[in-house]
Amino acid sequence: MKFHSGEIAVQERAHVRDTAEDVGESIIDHVVPGAKEFVERRRMAVLGTVDGDGHVWASVVTGEPGFIRVADQRTIEISAQRTAGDPLFDNLKAKGHVALFVPDFLSARRLRVNGVGVIEDGQIYIRTEEVYGNCRRYMQERTFPGPRDTPPASERNIARGSELSLQQQEQISRADTFFIATDNPEHGADLSHKGGRPGFVQLVDSRRIAFPDYNGNSMFNTLGNIEISPAVGLIFIDFDTGRTLQLTGFASIDWNPERAREFTGAERVIDFKIIQLIDNPFGFPLQSKFRQFSRFNP
Repeated sequence: MKFHSGEIAVQERAHVRDTAEDVGESIIDHVVPGAKEFVERRRMAVLGTVDGDGHVWASVVTGEPGFIRVADQRTIEISAQRTAGDPLFDNLKAKGHVALFVPDFLSARRLRVNGVGVIEDGQIYIRTEEVYGNCRRYMQERTFPGPRDTPPASERNIARGSELSLQQQEQISRADTFFIATDNPEHGADLSHKGGRPGFVQLVDSRRIAFPDYNGNSMFNTLGNIEISPAVGLIFIDFDTGRTLQLTGFASIDWNPERAREFTGAERVIDFKIIQLIDNPFGFPLQSKFRQFSRFNP
């Protein structure tokens, strides 16, 4: 893999440039047979897209096994229903950068795909450019036995805003998982998973949060994109209730080691400021059963 300038800058500052080059050899441009079987068995995935104003969004899609299909080695099709309030479908009306993250929370296995996506006849089509597995750490064990009961779309109270309510702050403060989408305007989007013990995300105020960056795969795809462009999208999923909280805004990297020591196990800290949010009480329509926290959590 050829890393872009932002990734290289972060790798060098973190003193992992050689390691990143070695790990980057695993990134290919197509889906291999084993990954195809893995993807087509999943019930959920998370996507990163960019809206017309340059804001980055993270969105979750769900379905029965097979709703994600590998049509050929470089084409992924997703049969996802439009979720009320989510900008995903609008963002992909025309071809644009897209990142796909497909997790298995039971085995802690995951597949990341970066490429170009578009909506056609209600289907999401992704042309793959980067395909790779990912660090297995910090993923809590969960299963998704089936769909949960949700009201019709007309009865769902979708809230929008630019500041976190007390309820939304409480959801973030007890989260053990969220997903982060970034975009390099020249090189494409990326989507990654962040996990830790409840409380690992810090509420600064009603418009700002901070979270630790733990030791990972040394490629720094997320932080490398932030180095180039601060536009970031987050999604918090309340796996118990099905509520989703999508945030879009701007992020920065704090390299101060004293600040990092405020977060157990952190190597650096990411600060995030909210520009817009979408709160959907029924955004995640799958039942979830928690099993245990990742043994890698600090």
